[in-house]
Amino acid sequence: MAAVRRAEATWTGSLAEGSGMINNVTSGSIARLPVTWASRTEAADGRTSPEELVAAAHASCYAMAFSGDLTRNGTPPTSLEVDATVTFDKVEAGWKVVSSALTVRGVVPGIDAATFTTLAEAARDGCPISGMMKGNVALSVEATLEG
Repeated sequence: MAAVRRAEATWTGSLAEGSGMINNVTSGSIARLPVTWASRTEAADGRTSPEELVAAAHASCYAMAFSGDLTRNGTPPTSLEVDATVTFDKVEAGWKVVSSALTVRGVVPGIDAATFTTLAEAARDGCPISGMMKGNVALSVEATLEG
């Protein structure tokens, strides 16, 4: 069965001077998040951006995918800390999301650093959000095995 999720947003005014609001999401866990053009291209000033939300989606999706791969390897993680940095930049054709760089630090008993790195890269390619971005943006992962 397919999982379907929704988000609602409104925008008022021009691109540069206007503002928007993410009003609601399916789960109800996010509501009333302000967004502006300046929060995308300059300082956030307490507002979010589509790219920040993509970064959150990528980090959480990747954490789940990597945890699953580690568990299937017989080395379930004690903990994974994932950071996703999504870059929105002006290119010849206009503004574009150009990359998503993942950084993961993990505590995983019974695994060596080389296997950890190999599985980290596989998870980068296997995560559904990565799959959505693949071929459109540069994807990278830096993996560090701790403790």
